[in-house]
Amino acid sequence: MSILTQDELATGTYLGRVWCPDANGPAVVTLRDDEVIDITCKTAPTVRDICEMDDPAGYVAQAEGHAIAPLETVAEACVGDPSLVHFLAPCDLQAIKACGVTFANSMVERVIEELAAGDAQKADTIRQRVSAVIGDSLRNIRAGSPEAAQVKQTLIDADVWSPYLEVGIGPDAEIFSKAQVLSSVGPGAEVGLHPISTWNNPEPEVVLAVSSNGRIVGAALGNDVNLRDIEGRSALLLSKAKDNNGSCAIGPMIRLFDDGYALDDVRKAELALTVEGPDGFILEGRSSMREISRDPEDLVSQAIGRHHQYPDGLMLFLGTLFAPTMDRDVAGQGFTHKIGDVVTIAAPGLGSLCNTVNLSTDCPEWTFGISHLMRNLAQRGML
Repeated sequence: MSILTQDELATGTYLGRVWCPDANGPAVVTLRDDEVIDITCKTAPTVRDICEMDDPAGYVAQAEGHAIAPLETVAEACVGDPSLVHFLAPCDLQAIKACGVTFANSMVERVIEELAAGDAQKADTIRQRVSAVIGDSLRNIRAGSPEAAQVKQTLIDADVWSPYLEVGIGPDAEIFSKAQVLSSVGPGAEVGLHPISTWNNPEPEVVLAVSSNGRIVGAALGNDVNLRDIEGRSALLLSKAKDNNGSCAIGPMIRLFDDGYALDDVRKAELALTVEGPDGFILEGRSSMREISRDPEDLVSQAIGRHHQYPDGLMLFLGTLFAPTMDRDVAGQGFTHKIGDVVTIAAPGLGSLCNTVNLSTDCPEWTFGISHLMRNLAQRGML
């Protein structure tokens, strides 16, 4: 499994984590000459500590360390096997937050989910009705603008207004807690679907690494696994739909911002999605950050500031343009996952994040929490 191209390796500064059998815990790593380099030390025992530095990329580029194994070996290792070095999610102590409904297409699909009450069989009919009213009216609207307010009134008059459109084009973004600290999975891991869900899909997104003072220090890829039927029944079921065992994947590593890659590159990022099913089904999609309705800096400022502090920083999912409507089995019922689907999210500069779909009840349990990390680091003399 190739997680980064040779060009990405040659030009980028990467920060991540692996499971280290010798330490019986995680190691902070970077990449040099196709080798995974352990840079864990007392100065920076966590990824969080590096993201808090004045120049994270400069520190990582010069940090002393030792080679653990070739990148290819680590990338292909069985995730979850404690006897093997394998990749983990690249963040550790950061809060995991996510923005919803930040693209026009996803706004429309969220409205459809709500009007269908989570019933995939009703979605296609409702999609035609909603599209006839909305058309392309949302595509070039700046969220919170006077033009957006006019569109809002038009939609209310047409009886298709929704809380999803409020956060999509109104002044306030939807920002929610996606996963618990240390619960995210990394490349090669299984991603989980709650077993009660029958209508769901992947969500390819850029994930920003943000320090405690609100500074954006890098970016990674993410899969904000989406349960369309659960959230569609009620927006109040968002936590049940979003925060489950294995439901948040981030990786393959954080690309730290430096002279070769910065926030403007994120603003131009083109994400490609491929789903390869055990039934031979193939779904391809895309998410273009050029079409986002809120700038990443605006989303960060709405998540962190005087109104809300994150002493250990945060990882912020930016939302997705992708909303699958292609039928998989039954005409008019659209796409939903099957167990065993292989989901690959890729973007130039950020690499490739590949995960296999399972039920959250069958994914490996999350057992390594903050207390375990602190005890492990203390035993290793890192604290």
